[in-house]
Amino acid sequence: MRILMIEDDRRTADYVAKGFTEAGHVCDVIADGHDALFQATREPYDVIVVDRMLPGLDGLSVMKAIRAARVTIPAIFLTAVGGVDDRVEGLEAGADDYLVKPFAFSELMARVNALARRPPVLERKTVLRVADLQLDLIKRQATRGGQILDLQPREFTLLEVLMRGEGRVLTRTMLLEKVWEFHFDPKTSVVETHISRLRSKIDKPFDVPLLHTIRNTGYSLHAPR
Repeated sequence: MRILMIEDDRRTADYVAKGFTEAGHVCDVIADGHDALFQATREPYDVIVVDRMLPGLDGLSVMKAIRAARVTIPAIFLTAVGGVDDRVEGLEAGADDYLVKPFAFSELMARVNALARRPPVLERKTVLRVADLQLDLIKRQATRGGQILDLQPREFTLLEVLMRGEGRVLTRTMLLEKVWEFHFDPKTSVVETHISRLRSKIDKPFDVPLLHTIRNTGYSLHAPR
């Protein structure tokens, strides 16, 4: 197995690299975030182990940039930053696992082996489609029936979340977390207001509605059944 370890603490890097080598693996160690990003997007690795606190470019930014470059190598954060919100942030940045320091090398090795056994991740879609509604995530453009829709940034994000959850009911709480990153109820009608605005743009000018309100539950975007 070929492993890329992104770690600026020399003692930790030496300890982990030695363990990987003794287990029969090849481990490249890079301490700088910018250098690590360059390496991760150009060399084939089986697993990436990355710290969050790095010089040059922090671990979260490295992880996000790796995924933005469509590199699907499994990755695990190995870091002293271990709060619940921190772990969630790391996983949402694109990591597949998260291990907090201090750690047992045997557990790290077991997690790395588990990641290496996973089937390849399919390339993340950059164009989402539901019926004649299309969302181009690269161009940041929404169209329906070939007609360009004028969406505000938050409306675009809301539509992306709804389209990724096509056919599923997304509750108000889920939308607050995914679109506004609220982990509490702000006691406002922000969701309802944006849903109304979005519906006026993607549904009202067209014959067939795609955005549906599920009474007392939430919202669902799907083609007619």
